[in-house]
Amino acid sequence: MTYLVAADLPQEPAGQRFRALLARPGIAQLPGTHNGQAALQAKAAGFEGLYLSGAAMTASMGLPDLGIITVDEVCFFIRQVARSSGLPVLVDGDTGYGEALNVMHMVRAFEDAGAGAVHIEDQLLPKKCGHLNDKKLASAHDMAAKVAAAARARRHLFVVARTDAAASEGMDGAVARAQLYMQAGADAIFPEALHSAEMFREFARRMPGVPLLANMTEFGKTPFFTAAEFEAMGYKMVIWPVSSLRVANKAQEDLYAAIRRDGGTQNMLGRMQTRAELYATISYHEYEALDASIVTTVVPQGMPQDSK
Repeated sequence: MTYLVAADLPQEPAGQRFRALLARPGIAQLPGTHNGQAALQAKAAGFEGLYLSGAAMTASMGLPDLGIITVDEVCFFIRQVARSSGLPVLVDGDTGYGEALNVMHMVRAFEDAGAGAVHIEDQLLPKKCGHLNDKKLASAHDMAAKVAAAARARRHLFVVARTDAAASEGMDGAVARAQLYMQAGADAIFPEALHSAEMFREFARRMPGVPLLANMTEFGKTPFFTAAEFEAMGYKMVIWPVSSLRVANKAQEDLYAAIRRDGGTQNMLGRMQTRAELYATISYHEYEALDASIVTTVVPQGMPQDSK
C-alpha cells in the first residue's frame, strides 16, 4: 500500500529482484521514470522494472548531461523512484563519478538508496550523451578497473558495463572492450549508439550468453525498434531513457504558452491529470487512512484513575 508500512515493502534486496526480472522469459522492458510520479504511472501501466536516466535527471534540474551532478543528487532521484514504485530500478551511473574508489562509493550509495542495478560507461569527463559526436573514451584497462571496483563493492547491485566505443573503434573495438569488462566482473553489457539492426545483431552474435541492454532513445542514432524486435536481435533489456521527460516537458511548454496567451488554464483542463486521478496515483486516501488508524491506536481511552 505505502512505503511507510514495513509489510508493504519488498523483502528481497533490489539487486536480487532485478536479477529475478531478467531470469524470466522475454525481454525486460525498462521505461525511463524521471521522478516518483512517473514511476507510479509506469507501474500502473504494468511495467515491472524501471530506468533512471542521467540525461533525464540533469535536464529536470535545468542542466546539460555533461557529468555535472553528484552521487548524492542522483540518490535523491533513486530514493523517490524506488520508494514510490517498489520496483527494481536500473540507474545511470555515468562514468562512476571518478576512479575506482569513487565507483565503489557510488555503488554503496546507490544500493543504500534502493537501486537494483547500475550502468557505468567508458567515457572521459566531460562525458556526453552517447548519441552525440566526438566522445572521448577512457582506456579499456581503466574502465575494466572501474567495473572490477563496482563488482567488489556491491552487495547485490547488478552491474552493467556500457561501452561507447562503436563510434570510434568500430565493432571490433566495442566487442573487445565488452569482453574485457565481462572478465572484470560485469553482469551485462550495454553497447551504446549502435545505428542499424545489423550492428545490434552482430554485437549479440559476438557476445554469446551475455545479457545485453539496448537503448531506444528518440532523436538519436538508433532507428526505432520495438521491444520484440530487440529481443529477436538477441537483447535481454531495453530502455526508453528520456521519453517520459520529453512528453512531460512538451506538455508543460504548451501549458505555459496557453496561460500566457489566454490569461489562465481554462483551455488546458482537458489535458490535465485531475485531482481525483492524482490522488489515486499517489494513494492519497490510503495514506490518510493509515494516519487515522495510527492516531486511533495511540489516543488514550479515558483518564487514568487516581490510586488513592
